[in-house]
Amino acid sequence: MKTLEIHGSTGKSTLMIGERLQNLGKYIPENTIIITDTNVRRLFQDDFPKCEVIEIGTGEAVKNLDTIKYIFERLVELEADRSVFIAGIGGGIVCDITGFAASTYLRGVGFGFVSTTLLSQVDASTGGKNGVNFSGYKNMVGVFNQPEFVICDMNLLDFLPEKEIQCGFAEIVKHGAIADAQMFSYIEENYEKALKLDKNVIEKLVFDSVIIKSNIVNQDEKEKGERRKLNFGHTFGHAVEKIAKVPHGQAVSAGMVTASALSVKKGYLKQEQAQRIENLLKNLKLQTRIPVDKTRALDALKRDKKREGSYINFVLLRNIGEAVIEEISIKELEEVINELC
Repeated sequence: MKTLEIHGSTGKSTLMIGERLQNLGKYIPENTIIITDTNVRRLFQDDFPKCEVIEIGTGEAVKNLDTIKYIFERLVELEADRSVFIAGIGGGIVCDITGFAASTYLRGVGFGFVSTTLLSQVDASTGGKNGVNFSGYKNMVGVFNQPEFVICDMNLLDFLPEKEIQCGFAEIVKHGAIADAQMFSYIEENYEKALKLDKNVIEKLVFDSVIIKSNIVNQDEKEKGERRKLNFGHTFGHAVEKIAKVPHGQAVSAGMVTASALSVKKGYLKQEQAQRIENLLKNLKLQTRIPVDKTRALDALKRDKKREGSYINFVLLRNIGEAVIEEISIKELEEVINELC
């Protein structure tokens, strides 16, 4: 097991890469309630510690305020007071919902995660962002609040369908693209082993991703500057995800290709580097082109939470491993959509 720490304004978060779900009981108090989804409970309930369980549904459709209301109702029924600890066991949706519910119930109670998907291990469970969607728009309601711990159990990945693994690879590629050229090259050289979930390769990719994200979050917890680089591919990606109803990783993959093309167009990135990014995503069986309606795409971009007035803080690349944030006007993004969508 390898450990890392994030030191946020709400406290320290310990990330445990290679720890097991079966050991969760070592890290939680007696008064703990588990939040999980239907699939995770069906697969792994025998490994849960003996706690009350609140079960929610699966998929992006449950990541909303109605689910939060249901969780609050169950917590009240269970007479959960301020001493309660909430453990989220699941993927990114469970982690987001658990973190938001715990951060707002009784003005905030302790919480931690066991991350069961590759996507949540390298992204959603780490960094203290907790939130839900609103009116179809991604993560429009939420808080910054660090979990006390995150357990990344590599053994749980063996139970994931291929499409879930692919979603995680999109975020792993993103981390290499924005911050670590050597990591990006390592993925290029080992993508076949990664697709087969080779334990050594996957653990290295998860650990390297978490190092990059934790270093950035330690510098900029609340996304005032450096942390915005983690949004590479996400501005277009969230618009595509909303319109085309594709999985998050596939949308981010297409978003990275579009952001790379914009980086080339603005003279930051060489065309051959943009091609390397696209080729790697294809090798990892990710989509790089997803047709969307241009008008709807622009409308979604205008509602992006990174918008400030008539500009959006957009992440571009100077090189593989080096990201830059630039204010791009809505008008310029409209031109890009007309050209690239």
